[in-house]
Amino acid sequence: MTIRILPAVGDPDAARTVSALLSQLPDAEPAPAVADSTALVDALAAAAQGAGAPSPAGPAAAVEALPEVVLVHERIGPTPALELIREVALRFPAVGVVLITADAGPALFSAAMDAGARGIVGLPLGYDELAARVQAAAQWSAGVRVHLGGNPDAAPGSSGTLVTVTGAKGGVGTTVTAVHLALAARAAGRSVALVDLDLQSGDVASYLDVQFRRSVVDLAGISDISVRVLQDAVHDHHTGLGLLLAPEEGERGEEVDDRAARQIIGALRSRYEVVLVDCGSQMQSANAAAVELADVALLVTTPDVVAVRAAKRQVRLWDRLQIRKAEETTTVVNRLTRNTEIQPPLVAKATGTQVARTHVPAAFKELQPCVDAGRMQDLDGRSTVKQALWALAGELGLVDAPAARQGRGNHRARPSLTGRRRKAIAAGAAPGSGSGPGPAPGSVPGSAAGSGSRFGARRGSAAAAGGPGPFDPAGPYEEG
Repeated sequence: MTIRILPAVGDPDAARTVSALLSQLPDAEPAPAVADSTALVDALAAAAQGAGAPSPAGPAAAVEALPEVVLVHERIGPTPALELIREVALRFPAVGVVLITADAGPALFSAAMDAGARGIVGLPLGYDELAARVQAAAQWSAGVRVHLGGNPDAAPGSSGTLVTVTGAKGGVGTTVTAVHLALAARAAGRSVALVDLDLQSGDVASYLDVQFRRSVVDLAGISDISVRVLQDAVHDHHTGLGLLLAPEEGERGEEVDDRAARQIIGALRSRYEVVLVDCGSQMQSANAAAVELADVALLVTTPDVVAVRAAKRQVRLWDRLQIRKAEETTTVVNRLTRNTEIQPPLVAKATGTQVARTHVPAAFKELQPCVDAGRMQDLDGRSTVKQALWALAGELGLVDAPAARQGRGNHRARPSLTGRRRKAIAAGAAPGSGSGPGPAPGSVPGSAAGSGSRFGARRGSAAAAGGPGPFDPAGPYEEG
């Protein structure tokens, strides 16, 4: 969100200082400073009137034309600063006003709040304090504009999409899923933060070959996370991802409670379009808060009895603790094959959750070189696992279009229904009868009638009898 800022500073030296600091704020669009209170009110009135009030969308357009934040210096004139703040708050209620003053004591703070200010910045000005006050006022302004009929699509406060990835149990592929969803969203041009909230045994750094000094624990004790503090804690990966990693010392994870997790996630959502959180498989207060706040909560499981039972326990735990309802959870089935007895419809029935349409095939050989090297970002675009995970990102809306197809792909990524049917027909044909669709007269269907066709009949017998065939990740799902 671009923050439009209008400073009202009478002193030229102070105006230059304010303008220099505002130019450093991310996503800020500062206007030239106005010199007195009359010029400020006139500028706001002109912005509102110039938006086309006579049109049917006049009030909404007038609200949207106003700047989100107005900075008022204490020595502005001729109207005293507090009186000016009161006038701006009454005439332009969708504008967040911040007072710049040398006296930041409780008496003036109370008076400024009563007048309608949204914050106070003390002199001499500091970047962190100014950035925090401006962002808070801008978020408040965005929320007010929604209620005043400004932009109905503008969300108050945090605007980034929050996606959590939780494992039914350890080893089901939670981190690989989170990493590739983040990479897919970044490849689509979105700003992405990947957070490792598996606080005791997080492996995001290992999968992306990162040596880091700061972690999520460094933000836990900070009551007001400024832009600069967040930048210091987030590792800028060469793929374009912003990484907020779990601590090296697992015992320090206890320092991140639910309050800290909410504050950290809120700060990330205000700066990134997509925030991916790897929650691991063990529920603590921090990752439970993340799941509760999530726009999309994924639960990763494998199609085996133990993992599905663990997924069911996890969903029931969330329901008992009122973290999330089962119907609001999306289950991702990982390492799926056609020969697996537990298929996605059964997983949906057992857990009571929605199951993603995109399933991830069992192809660890494709992953192993990248896992061992700690460079998951180098996974070949022809990999069926990568194609499935990037297609899942498209299904979840993290990319504008499914990004699963990169390059031409290999033969495993293309449908082979014709080949399967041909094998089934060949397996059911009698020896010497050519390629006829049925068995030869007098032969037993599915039997091996000669040494030349013995192995072919054995390999094709399951398909001929209607059993499961080879797994095809690109073809439509068919229940075996």
